[in-house]
Amino acid sequence: MKKFYLSILALAVIISIAAFAQDTKKSGDTGKTASGDTVTVSGWVSDSGCGAKAAHAGAEACTKKCIAAGKKVVFVDDKEKKVWAVSNPEALKGHEGEHVDVDAHVNADTNTIDVQKVTTTPEPTTKS
Repeated sequence: MKKFYLSILALAVIISIAAFAQDTKKSGDTGKTASGDTVTVSGWVSDSGCGAKAAHAGAEACTKKCIAAGKKVVFVDDKEKKVWAVSNPEALKGHEGEHVDVDAHVNADTNTIDVQKVTTTPEPTTKS
C-alpha cells in the first residue's frame, strides 16, 4: 500500500513540474520578466482613436469624449510612446487623459497590459 501512495505522490510531483514549465513557457510577458510578474510603467491613459497623439496634458476632455463615443481605452507608455491595449479597461475608469503609473502584467506578444493598480502621477517634465 505504501508503494501505491508513493507512486501517486511521485506522479503528482511530475505533473506539477510539467505544468509549471509549460506555464512559464507560454507567459509572453515582455520577455524581461518571469511569468506572473507585475511591472510598473508610467504613461498616459488615452483612447484608441488618438493613441499616442493624445498622450499629453490638455487632452483629457478629448480622450473622455472619444471613449464615451465608443473608442477603446489604451495606455501609452512614456518610454517608447507605444500604445498598449488594456485587457481590463474598467481598472482605468476615472483616469481618462491622465498621466499615471500602472502596476500591470505586460504581454508583448499580444501588445496588451492587464492593470493591477493605477496611481495618478504628475506630468513628466521635458528636458530642453
